[in-house]
Amino acid sequence: MINPNCAAVAGVLALALSLPAQADLAEAVTEARAGEIRTEAERARDANRKPAETLAFFGMQPDMRVLELLPGGGWYTKILAPVLYDEGELFISIGTDRLKENLLGEPGFDRVKVVETDGEFKRVGRLFEGLTFQAEDMDLVLTFRNLHNFTPDGREAINASAFAALKPGGHYGVVDHTRRHMQEDNHENWRRMDPVLAIKEIEAAGFEFIDYSKLHYRLDDELRYEVGRRSVSGNTDRFTLLFRKP
Repeated sequence: MINPNCAAVAGVLALALSLPAQADLAEAVTEARAGEIRTEAERARDANRKPAETLAFFGMQPDMRVLELLPGGGWYTKILAPVLYDEGELFISIGTDRLKENLLGEPGFDRVKVVETDGEFKRVGRLFEGLTFQAEDMDLVLTFRNLHNFTPDGREAINASAFAALKPGGHYGVVDHTRRHMQEDNHENWRRMDPVLAIKEIEAAGFEFIDYSKLHYRLDDELRYEVGRRSVSGNTDRFTLLFRKP
């Protein structure tokens, strides 16, 4: 039987040992945030999105192989790529056309690798399905505010692909806009995701649920309105979940 006192000491030591790594990551993210390629609009979201704290929660380190899914306009890509440039590797997949055209040819982004998608990409109403990717030996897979865009079948395919892409022990980090638990679809909540459903679906792909963070909790988001509404935009309540591949 493990002595509780020994276990507590071990936990404190593990935390202490992680502090230098967290400091190194925070410094690297601060440097990336100052990059000239970032726009003023992107910088304006730094305080709300808390990239250093979020990436630290997901356990990211500058020497990792990281896969970002659905990078969109590259808000996080412009931070991840510089942080991983010297010692790590950044891969992106699903919806990468904008970045291939506008970012990947820029200095400092020449090492970002695109993982092409498989399957037939279909749009079903406002949602997507039928899209997968193939990657391997990743330490960390990340997706920010994207799972809500997919049907249950689409999320199943993405979560299964994320699981296959990771090394054993690798992490899957997910952030998304919060929907009320078990609330049916309506015209206001279609860009929100039930966090309980997200956990259930990701665990069904084989992942272990590790932890959640309140980094992006917003008490004043009533979870009633579309995330693009002026009264909500930029201040939505978002769940932040961490999973592990056994």
